[in-house]
Parts: sequence; C-alpha cells; structure tokens
Amino acid sequence: MTNPIFLALDFPRLETADAVARKVKGHVGGLKLGLEFFYAHGHHGVHEIAKIGLPIFLDLKLHDIPNTVAGAMQAIHVLEPSIVTVHAGGGRAMMEDAKAAAGEHCKVVGVTLLTSLDESDMAATGIEGTPYDQVMRLAELAQASGLDGIVCSGHEVAAVHSQWKDGFLVVPGLRPADGKLGDQKRSVTPRQARDAGASVLVIGRPIARAEDPAAAARAIEATL
Repeated sequence: MTNPIFLALDFPRLETADAVARKVKGHVGGLKLGLEFFYAHGHHGVHEIAKIGLPIFLDLKLHDIPNTVAGAMQAIHVLEPSIVTVHAGGGRAMMEDAKAAAGEHCKVVGVTLLTSLDESDMAATGIEGTPYDQVMRLAELAQASGLDGIVCSGHEVAAVHSQWKDGFLVVPGLRPADGKLGDQKRSVTPRQARDAGASVLVIGRPIARAEDPAAAARAIEATL
C-alpha cells in the first residue's frame, strides 16, 4: 500500500463527509466509514463515498453469533469493501465464519482492545491482565481463526508484528506529536505506528476536524 493513511470519516452528514474526503483524497490511501456514518446513511452513503475512488474500510465491528455475522458479511458484498472489522472477542467460530463469508478481495481484521480502554476499564468488565496481554491473546486467536489481521493500538503493534509477520495490522487512535488525545488513552504518533509494523494508520479528528484538512493530511503524510 503506497499511502497507509485511512481517513476516518466520522460525520453524521453525508455531504460533510464527502466534502472532507474530496479535499484530502490526494494525501490519504483510503477512507474509513464507521458506525456513526453507516447507521446514518447505509449502503447509499457507502456507494456515494466510493465514487471518490479510494479503498473503503467498513469499520462495523461485527460481534454476534457466527451465523448472524456471516449473514452481515454477505449483505455488504455489494459494497466491495477493502477492509471490514469484527470483534475478536466474538470467538473463533464467529471469526472463521466472518472470513468465509467475506468477499474475495476483502481483508477481515479482528478488533482486539479499543484504544479508548485501559487496564482499569478492563478490570471493570472482568478482563484480567494488561492491555498488552489481552491484545496478544486475541491476536493469536484471530490468526488461528484465519483472519487477515487485527486492530490494535500502537503500543502493541510491534509485539504483534514480531509474532505475525504477514499480519495485516490496523492501528487507530493515532495523534500527531502536538495533537490532543481526546478520548484516546493508548495513542502514539503515525510515524511511531508505521515504524512498529502497522499496515494501515487510521486517522480521524487530526485531519477531518482540522481547519485545513488537506494541509493537515499533507503534514502527517510528510512524517511517514
């Protein structure tokens, strides 16, 4: 992938998402559409954004019984996404069925631990160990389940890369060196994530909410 940056278009209005994507399309490698966008605009919205001509990453974080997740994957075939997320915590059977139901050219990646969560959040939900422990545990399960890769924070990506050399590793929650963390608790810079082995760098607010999105995207691109 020439440019690993995928811009997260987390906007409720289709017109706004389209306008921002067109401003930066020469400085990013793809566009990520998450739950907020997909629930608001569905297939129509994805088709409209796809007209920009960049790969589409559907960050739907599917998590249900295996049969339901497989059916959801089949339902989005027509959208021809390049990447789709499922929750690795859904278990091996769910991940196996998700990958089996995915399109031929679609990478299915397992979300390990959200970058908005830390060890105290894990403990509150009954998960023992550190974020590192949880990410490595679920990365191993995702690999055994036949997924293409995982989603993890920049804090764990080097360790995952050392164990899964050909894994497709997606790192979200990235912030430039001078950027505000917002709700991210385990963030690194785009360059740090790339150097550690990230395949895709998901960047949202530092570009999408910038006064000049194109300039912000160019600045981040220049650091890689």
